[in-house]
Amino acid sequence: MKRIVICGLVMLAQLTPGVVSAAFPERPVRFVVPYAPGGSVDTVARTIAHRLVEVWGYNVVVDNRPGGGANIGTEIVARAPADGYTLLLGTTANTVNVHLMENMAHNFVRDFAPISLLDTFYNVLVISPATPAKNLRELIDLARSRPGKMTYASSGIGSSNHFSGELFNLLAKLDNVHVPYKAAPMALTDTLSGRVDMYFPGIVSSLPLIQSGKLRALGVTGPRRSLTAPQIPTIAEAGLPGYELTPWHGLLAPAGTPGPVVARIHKEVAAALAMPEIRNRLIAAGIDNIVGSNPAELAAFIRTETEKYGRLVKAAGLQRQ
Repeated sequence: MKRIVICGLVMLAQLTPGVVSAAFPERPVRFVVPYAPGGSVDTVARTIAHRLVEVWGYNVVVDNRPGGGANIGTEIVARAPADGYTLLLGTTANTVNVHLMENMAHNFVRDFAPISLLDTFYNVLVISPATPAKNLRELIDLARSRPGKMTYASSGIGSSNHFSGELFNLLAKLDNVHVPYKAAPMALTDTLSGRVDMYFPGIVSSLPLIQSGKLRALGVTGPRRSLTAPQIPTIAEAGLPGYELTPWHGLLAPAGTPGPVVARIHKEVAAALAMPEIRNRLIAAGIDNIVGSNPAELAAFIRTETEKYGRLVKAAGLQRQ
């Protein structure tokens, strides 16, 4: 009898992960966004979270944890239990930081289980109307006449708008100075006031200001014009051939999260991204390419992005922080 009980316990232990995974979720899920509220990643997180609440019947809490160039929020998820209840909205910064940050407490490849590449989008180069440049070529000429004096804002070291500016410097052979802010709204405010000369925000945060004439848009960073603002040329079209930078958002879990849990989350997220109303909402928010990849595709994408930004960091001569 004792032998039967022991065998039964062994079998139960083997089955338990599958049983738990099949029941996922059984309580609220947390989406950690490593940026302040209001940016494009926050919009994507809240749009998907709202849909998952309807599907799962449990709250999906968007938890904004800005700071450290996205490292604060990222490390929270890296240290979380590998059960699928704490997820990361990863961004371009996560593949940049490995090349810029010393002594990080996490390894973005080793410590996370990819779930889905959600989307890619474009930033837009904006300047204050007080800046004496009407188009991209005039801005480049102006910056060349003021080496080391013109500035560009970002929402933090390693962010996509930081590297939009670094690529601009590199290809246009400029010496514009990077001014990092703790959050995107602060960078946008100082660009509006003319305290900094230029900024590369996501389209969603700047389009109303562009449309009202409070900001002048000179070009989008992607390979094509934005669906949201097709009147704005690409930076390559506007006079800087070869310029292309496409930020992204992805969903990840802590490494070791059970495969069935990852598969369940991926299935529901991909289904959400395929819904016309959600796609339309994201496109209206400045998201040009809605993806919904599988975990293996996101893993391969992260490796490619990490290599790409390593080359850009080296070419730009950036030092580790």
